[in-house]
Amino acid sequence: MRLATYNVEWFNSLFDNQGRLLEDDQWSGRQDVRRGEQLGALGIVFTALDADAVLIIEAPDGNRKRSSVQALENFSRRYGLRARRALVGFRNDTQQEIALIYDPDKMRVRHDPKGATTGKHDDAWPSPRFDGVFRWDLDVDSTPEVVRFSKPPLEAELQFVDGRKLRVIGVHIKSKAPHGARGREEILRLSIANRRKQLAQCIWLRKRVEEHLAAGDSLIVMGDFNDGPGLDEFEKLFGRSSVEIVLGDRTGARLHDPHARLALSRKIGPAPTTSRFYLADQERYLEVLLDYIMVSPDIAAENPKWRIWHPFDDPACFKTPELREALLQASDHFPVSIDLPDRA
Repeated sequence: MRLATYNVEWFNSLFDNQGRLLEDDQWSGRQDVRRGEQLGALGIVFTALDADAVLIIEAPDGNRKRSSVQALENFSRRYGLRARRALVGFRNDTQQEIALIYDPDKMRVRHDPKGATTGKHDDAWPSPRFDGVFRWDLDVDSTPEVVRFSKPPLEAELQFVDGRKLRVIGVHIKSKAPHGARGREEILRLSIANRRKQLAQCIWLRKRVEEHLAAGDSLIVMGDFNDGPGLDEFEKLFGRSSVEIVLGDRTGARLHDPHARLALSRKIGPAPTTSRFYLADQERYLEVLLDYIMVSPDIAAENPKWRIWHPFDDPACFKTPELREALLQASDHFPVSIDLPDRA
C-alpha cells in the first residue's frame, strides 16, 4: 500500500471553471512553464508514483463556480491513474485546497472531522474542529487569543478492503508574510506575531494527534509544514519548530518521520530536501525540507519505507530522464511517499 503527499504549485491555474484541463501553450503559474507542459509533467509524475492515495496540497480551487473534485477526477481520468476518486475536506478561500485522490478498488474514504466547533483555553478540553477556533495565549499575557486555520486540515478515514483502518490528517501549515508592514521593526513584529499563530496551529494539531494516539488509532499526518528544524531564525526565539511540536516530545507518544529525525539530529551536513526554489536576487536554487509523512508508533513498527522523489537525490529518478525532467517542470515541491507492508 503506497500513500503519498505532493504539493503541486499553481495546480488551480491548469483547469477552467468546468474542471477541464487547459492543455495549451499559455503560460502556467510556474516560471517559464506552459500549461500543457506542466500538465504533461504532472501526468508523468503521478503515473510513476502509482500510489493508492495521494494527498494533494494546493489542489484546484473549490467554490460556487469551480469544483476541486471534478478537476482532480478529470485529471486522473486523462492520465489513467488508479487514484481516480477525489475527496476534499473543509474548503478555504486561498485557491489552495487540501484534497485526497484515491483508488476506490483498494479503499473507502470519507471526510471525518473530529472535535467541537469551538474550543476553550484548557489543556483537558478536547481539541476543537479544524474549521472552528482554538484559544491559546500567544503572547504570554494570560489572555488567550483566537486562532484559526486559513487552510483547515483534511481529516479522512481510510478503510481498506482487508478491513484495516487508517486515520489521515492532511495539512498545509503556513505562516503569513508580513504584508503591509513598513520598516524593519514593523516587519519583525508582524513576522513574530504570525509565527506565534503558526505554532499555535501546530499545538492545536498536536492535541488532535494525542487524542488519536490515546484512542489507539493508526494515524498518519502528512503534508507541507513550511517549516522544519533549523529552517529559520525564529526557531531560536521560540525554542522549537512546528514540525517538532507535531512530532511530540520525549515524554509522550511520538510520531515518526525518518527525514525529520535526520534533520533534527544534525546542525551541519547533508539533510533530505523536498522542495527547490529559485532565488532570483542570488541567482541560485535553495533546497529545503518542507514536506513530511509522520506516522503513529504502530505503523512505524511495521518498518514502512519512505521515499522522497527528488530528481537528483533519488537514484531511480535521476537515472530516468523523462521522470527527472517532469519532476522539475511539475512543481517546486517533490512528492514524498510511504509504502506500508501488506498485512497477512
